[in-house]
Amino acid sequence: MGLLVDGKWQDQWYDTKSSGGAFQRTTTSFRRWVTADGRSGPEGQEAVPAEARRYHLYVSLACPWAHRTLILRRLKGLEDLVGLSVVDWFMGENGWEFSDRQGTIPDSVNGALKLYEVYLKADPHYTGRVTVPVLWDKKEGTIVSNESSEILRMFNGAFDGITGNREDFCPVELKAEIDAVNDLVYEAVNNGVYKCGFATTQGAYEKPFHTLFETLDELEARLGRQRYLVGSRVTEADWRLFTTLIRFDPVYVGHFKCNRQRIADYPNLSAYMRELYQWPGVAETTDFHHIKHHYYESHGTINPTRIVPLGPEQDLAVPHGRDRLG
Repeated sequence: MGLLVDGKWQDQWYDTKSSGGAFQRTTTSFRRWVTADGRSGPEGQEAVPAEARRYHLYVSLACPWAHRTLILRRLKGLEDLVGLSVVDWFMGENGWEFSDRQGTIPDSVNGALKLYEVYLKADPHYTGRVTVPVLWDKKEGTIVSNESSEILRMFNGAFDGITGNREDFCPVELKAEIDAVNDLVYEAVNNGVYKCGFATTQGAYEKPFHTLFETLDELEARLGRQRYLVGSRVTEADWRLFTTLIRFDPVYVGHFKCNRQRIADYPNLSAYMRELYQWPGVAETTDFHHIKHHYYESHGTINPTRIVPLGPEQDLAVPHGRDRLG
């Protein structure tokens, strides 16, 4: 995992020395919006209008942050409107790269061989991490956003007038509760597994470890009372949690040392995860080969042998039984 410094690529791992061994995620840099009519975003952000085939999405099938945008692209029927490129699962000294391996899709817009080349087309003097997802504007020739949570909101509503798909994963009457759940899940679970996995001291590892499992315990109890995180309907909050849950047992338990329990040991969380995996179209966005090979082979500081575990065996087609909760 490298970064650009004033437009120059550097193969540099995360700096944990200055933070006492703790992993600290950097903030994303490109924060414009796509709105239905091009008017400003929800907090006054500069925006561009939703148009068919104007935008292109760059993702990794391994990355949970990119996966959530891929799910919304599928569920909102945007596959013919928003193009797609998929990087290789291996992230080495050049960061994310494109290849011809199974599951990848080359960059048909900018012809890049490395994702950082896309960032440099948007900003030749860019400084920061080169991450996925990236939403590209073909008309203006630049990046709209590399913030997954905001791309989710754009996909949820901006293109409805074009597709006619009015399914709303963040209805206004539930937004406050969705935001509260998202904040909890992001800090303790989505990012919590990385805080455990990328920590370089015992203390920096143990604190997020305890917070992670305390929060999973809370979510297990919550999902014993209701079918989804926010009441009786699927929302954005569920998809944001799902992409971490589906990676938990194959990767985070062993590779990131999140091993107090597996998701398989939580009756409600595991059934909930299976229901979301069985949601029409979602399984097709989930690639365990990319997921496992990315983490175990790309993180040489954590797994220097780069051996990829063969397990665990998971039967995600088992009936979930969540319909008993309504």
